[in-house]
Amino acid sequence: MLKQNFNFLWVGFYRVNGGELRLGPFQGPVACTRIAYNKGVCGATWKEKRTIIVPDVHQFSGHIACSSESLSEIVVPVFQKNEVIAVLDIDSAEIDTFDEIDSQYLEKICAFFR
Repeated sequence: MLKQNFNFLWVGFYRVNGGELRLGPFQGPVACTRIAYNKGVCGATWKEKRTIIVPDVHQFSGHIACSSESLSEIVVPVFQKNEVIAVLDIDSAEIDTFDEIDSQYLEKICAFFR
């Protein structure tokens, strides 16, 4: 629903599994299948336990470029008992796509997975 209604490049979940994030359900181009703790935007979100908005992925130190088409990104943690169990990762093919309103509503969506 998110990918189609908002025409995002990529929408998917990475689940915490065995000390790393592993690709879960997604829609979009082929993606990275495993991400280490504190690596890239997804790993940083897991470590910091907070939503991270990246207006320009080329300005994010350590960004993992799964697709050269991705220009901005938002990653939202999914919690269970105050621990991150997954992250919702959304990439856009445009610079500066995401803002605090996106963060607020995506966090509400992720709260349903608790």
